[in-house]
Amino acid sequence: QVQLVESGGGLVQAGGSLRLSCAASGRAFTNYAMGWFRQAPGKEREFVAAVSWSGEDTHYADSVKGRFTISRDNAKNTVYLQMNSLKAEDTAVYYCAASASAVVALTRSQYGYWGQGTQVTVSS
Repeated sequence: QVQLVESGGGLVQAGGSLRLSCAASGRAFTNYAMGWFRQAPGKEREFVAAVSWSGEDTHYADSVKGRFTISRDNAKNTVYLQMNSLKAEDTAVYYCAASASAVVALTRSQYGYWGQGTQVTVSS
């Protein structure tokens, strides 16, 4: 198993930036592709970004492409989500997730481990 703990959420004005972190513990971090999802009030949890186990391959939802960057530091067992040019519609609880997939994983069903989430609120 792997345990995931997110941090870095908060309140930011539109146009601002935040960096989310997700620290992993348990089984070897490099066994997992990692992803970020988000869930706004009254909406389904949606895919945001994903990175392969090596960090070489990444994928983004169209809504965040060009504004968000996912990365990982395998030496620190941590995955990051750098969020720039934030918009009010980015407001949500952001979840880190781990997948045993050998490649970038894009769907919720591919992820077997989830963090508790961190709130991001963007004021307009």
